[in-house]
Amino acid sequence: MTPEQFRGLFPALGQWAWLDTPGAPPGAAPVTEVLRSTLDDWATGLFDWSDWDHAADHARTEFAAYAMVPPSHVSSLGSLSEAFTTVLSGVHQGNIVVAADEFRSVLFPAMARGRADTVNVRVVERTPGRSRTEDLLAAIDRSTALVAASEVITLDGERVDIEQLADAAHAVGAQFFANLTQTMGVLRTDLSNLGADFTAVHGYKWMLCPRGTTWLVGDPAGTWNPEPLAPSWKTTGPPEHYFGGRYQVAQDATRWNTSPAWFSWIGARAALKLLTQLPARDVADHCLHLADRFTAEATDLGFRSRNNGRRSHIVTIDPPEGITLQPASLTAQHVKATLSDGGFRAGFHYFNNIADVDAALQVLRSSITGHEQG
Repeated sequence: MTPEQFRGLFPALGQWAWLDTPGAPPGAAPVTEVLRSTLDDWATGLFDWSDWDHAADHARTEFAAYAMVPPSHVSSLGSLSEAFTTVLSGVHQGNIVVAADEFRSVLFPAMARGRADTVNVRVVERTPGRSRTEDLLAAIDRSTALVAASEVITLDGERVDIEQLADAAHAVGAQFFANLTQTMGVLRTDLSNLGADFTAVHGYKWMLCPRGTTWLVGDPAGTWNPEPLAPSWKTTGPPEHYFGGRYQVAQDATRWNTSPAWFSWIGARAALKLLTQLPARDVADHCLHLADRFTAEATDLGFRSRNNGRRSHIVTIDPPEGITLQPASLTAQHVKATLSDGGFRAGFHYFNNIADVDAALQVLRSSITGHEQG
């Protein structure tokens, strides 16, 4: 599927230059159509709730095929913080290493686990001018039990070196947790050789799913054996039973499941079907090219990228001194993007094109022109 064909599946793109996928993408027609159909079935009573209830498990196995990992290593949960909190139950002593500016759905679960008497959290303060990868690597030592990092966070768009961090963690006998919520579906698809012991992806961003669809990938026969966050009839493995019985958990990764929000997982299946039609290498190249083009031209205008490490498809830039970006300038150019702490954040998916880059640059130019005229 070409970028133009993919773009044609998003009705909102007829009106907007959509650069806010780091927050949420527009709805893809195959996903919104299946959700509308599901709502119609709910309204008319033409549904079988047991079919809906199986959607999460079908999506789990479909994600496994997409990510090239064994289905037995994949569980389905509702959020990133649920997934990481599950992993953290396996930490009983030692240090958890996490960046101070990490996304809170990773940072706060780590801090909460650090309240245990035998577990400490090493919150790594950022060094000006250094990459997040460098700072995390410097904090790993023999006391480290777990290192946690998001491959990309939208604060600056830096792409952390997941493989290097995983190798450093393993060298001291620690485990590594990777959050790929901001890269899976665009810069990542194949997880088979990632190197992380546990990987989590909330699919509501670059994977185009409804919110509430998260996958946790880990070997249930590995060194750690995390406990289910919320044990239920969904954590026992087949056959499912509703009432009574002794406590048990599944032998595979479904032991970490949480009870699914049906409609979200129905939408996730449609999104996965769409994603499997995209050429993974072309997607990554296309998105990085647009991000590079935007960064270069914004720099020429006097804006400064916040990224001190490897580039990604997400760019956050700060304006020259004295320039203030106004939300009204985005609306005037029909641009969907986020203004964050005075900066401008843009994210480029396969459906974006050069016209979207130009629209974003016009927002920047208008802010400079407005300042000069003022």
